[in-house]
Amino acid sequence: MSLSSYLAEAAALIQRTGTPALDEAMNDAIATIADALKAGRPLLVCGNGGSASDAMHITGELVGRFLKERRALNAICLSSNPAVLTAWSNDYDYATVFSRQVEAYGVEGGVLLGISTSGNSANVIEALTTARALGMKTVGLTGEGGGKMAALCDHLLAVPSRRTPEIQQVHLCLYHYLCEMVEARCA
Repeated sequence: MSLSSYLAEAAALIQRTGTPALDEAMNDAIATIADALKAGRPLLVCGNGGSASDAMHITGELVGRFLKERRALNAICLSSNPAVLTAWSNDYDYATVFSRQVEAYGVEGGVLLGISTSGNSANVIEALTTARALGMKTVGLTGEGGGKMAALCDHLLAVPSRRTPEIQQVHLCLYHYLCEMVEARCA
């Protein structure tokens, strides 16, 4: 495969992702997140591996700035504290490493954004379950079908692919758009 054909396939997936249903889900997710942040409620973000890096990227854009000079937004990445991650995982259970932090930082009216390309990451599912129990809104960034996460998300942002690298490429486009729109509403 040549680079140009690889990029053409990536561009085609981005085009297929842009549907009216995803537009509606994205607009609803943006409104939910912006409303929570404007009310002083947190946005918690979690994911594993590459999705953990995406979680850090998203919170970095919102705490710092994306395109506009503005106040910092209350966005917390649940995969960014190695002491919490390793202590809890070693002493208790990796499947609850994010849900434990949702217990610590989550509040009613806040939002949890869970990222899993398969939609089946146990620790993301546990975090979504805990968030719902606390009265938080839930947003899922995932791949085709949404996996087990689909039933736990108020707003599901699913890329129509089952290939992890492809899903992650489109996730970047989706969350950059989300950050730009949330920032515009919160500036």
